[in-house]
Amino acid sequence: MKPLAGLRILDLSRVLACPFASMILAELGAEVIKVEQPGAGDETRGFEPFAEGPEGDRVSGYYMACNRSKRSITVNLRSPEGAEIVRALAAQSDALVENFPTGTLKRRGLDFASLKAVNPRLVYVSCTGFGQTGPYAKRKGYDTVFQAMGGLLSLTGERGGGPVKPGLPVADLTSGLWVAISLLAALRGRDATGLGGHVDFSMFDGQVALLTIAAARWFALGEVPPRLGTEHPGRVPTASFRCRDDRWLHITCSDQHWAPLVSALGLSVDDGLSTNTGRLARRDEVMAMLNAALAKVTRAEAVALLDAADVPNGPVLAVDEVLRDEHVLARGMVGGFEYPGLGAFPALPVPLKFDGWDAPEVGRPPLLGEHTEDVLGEMLGYDAAKIAALREAKAI
Repeated sequence: MKPLAGLRILDLSRVLACPFASMILAELGAEVIKVEQPGAGDETRGFEPFAEGPEGDRVSGYYMACNRSKRSITVNLRSPEGAEIVRALAAQSDALVENFPTGTLKRRGLDFASLKAVNPRLVYVSCTGFGQTGPYAKRKGYDTVFQAMGGLLSLTGERGGGPVKPGLPVADLTSGLWVAISLLAALRGRDATGLGGHVDFSMFDGQVALLTIAAARWFALGEVPPRLGTEHPGRVPTASFRCRDDRWLHITCSDQHWAPLVSALGLSVDDGLSTNTGRLARRDEVMAMLNAALAKVTRAEAVALLDAADVPNGPVLAVDEVLRDEHVLARGMVGGFEYPGLGAFPALPVPLKFDGWDAPEVGRPPLLGEHTEDVLGEMLGYDAAKIAALREAKAI
């Protein structure tokens, strides 16, 4: 048994943050019913990159990355019949996830207050850019907007340079984790009280909450952390260094690692650098010394030297290197599924290992509307004639 077996989640979300959350929950055992727009579906079905099958079928890798293990139904939420289908499904679900702009679902009678009337036990998670309240509530935003306004871009980049966005959509992905956490917390509360509730999650709030240590520097020191590239504002050395073969190695060194580090690299240093406080005061000197030393050895040689000295280090790996790394493969972090018209396709599993429950499994993403008839028949008792009439009315 998987840990979330028996939970049913109605997923009205699109694009990345919430679909990522609901995919995690699906692969942990929940039944996730993804509601998509007839004809087009989640807009990411049209996003690059596209994988191409042997017969020319093209499938969005973006969509597949965040929508595995779900059931897809197509429902036109703008039609009264479609809205009624969602109400009926919500009445039989444990939770609902949506990321429509504030007020959109209320106009269709699908907001929390409306659905609570048909299912008092429903947990309803609303994920918006800036939340249901506040001066920015109606404002639009995307991942990089939240990174910018939430402070992350101000921290990312080289010394003296401009802001640099991370190579992944950090705001979207971490928002997905917040959504999954909030839904599970609300379900636990529902189990204790017998009543559901509404979660108002703002992606902007989520980014502000991640400031953690950067905010601590402001709270404790009144310091606005500067951009330092790969360096750390409060620990020296913590940085990436270019080696002789133009490959990069990242080193993180606490006081107990300093002596082994300088010994491994054959350096001669004074006692004033034995503490992090001393090294912070002489940051430029320490960095110049380490840059010069590591430029004399290849990355593989440096890794061998530092591993032997038990100094924390890691090669800066490109995506292709990560996905064929021996430890990644040994931990089962590259899986896959079979997709119609495409064949075998790789995927990254949910990174959780359980003892006492069945482990998450990589499932395939659904075809658009693949489960419409099954879900409407199983859950709502609709017969073939009613389903055909709904198709004719363009409600599904």
